[in-house]
Amino acid sequence: PYEGFNRTMFSVNEAVDKFAVKPVAQVYDKAVPLPVKAGVGNFFGNTADLWIGVNSAMQGKFGDAGVDIGRLLINSTVGIFGLFDVASELGLEKHEEDFGQTLAVWGVGSGGYLFWPIIGPRSVRDTAGWVVDFTVDPVQYVEPIAARNSMRVVRVVDIRASLLPADKVVEEAALDKYAYIRDAYLQRRRNQIFDGRPPRLED
Repeated sequence: PYEGFNRTMFSVNEAVDKFAVKPVAQVYDKAVPLPVKAGVGNFFGNTADLWIGVNSAMQGKFGDAGVDIGRLLINSTVGIFGLFDVASELGLEKHEEDFGQTLAVWGVGSGGYLFWPIIGPRSVRDTAGWVVDFTVDPVQYVEPIAARNSMRVVRVVDIRASLLPADKVVEEAALDKYAYIRDAYLQRRRNQIFDGRPPRLED
């Protein structure tokens, strides 16, 4: 129902990405050694594990919550503040849970599909969930502000660099890039909510 707004925002996002975010991500990808990029990704992944564990618990997955907290403790200590993912080497699986998924498990409907600049595709439910996720993000409370903003920028660039290989796939596969990304997002999101075992859709 919001397609007019979404396509406008999609165009804005494409422009921002083309002229600002993607070039920086390409330089980062080529200039930064792989072990450093892995460490950056591990660090930010580690900062997320506490909230992931809380969401696992709120969804009733207490075993997963224990694994998430265990990952946080191991990687924050043995893994040197999360720079090394020691927990995965020990067999503690990384989970991906957020408050949008928790709302879905609680029975909140997804609402319409939305596309936002920078943060990308979200349903109405996941937009509300993202606001909560953003609020509890540990990076939000880093002081001084310059360090906080630097961490935000590095995280965005690192995530965008990790998505560079997908660019060619999307460009070659999509007759309508907006629709392709929308459908891919909705399918992936449904898969996440059901932990990789979504029920069969009715015809």
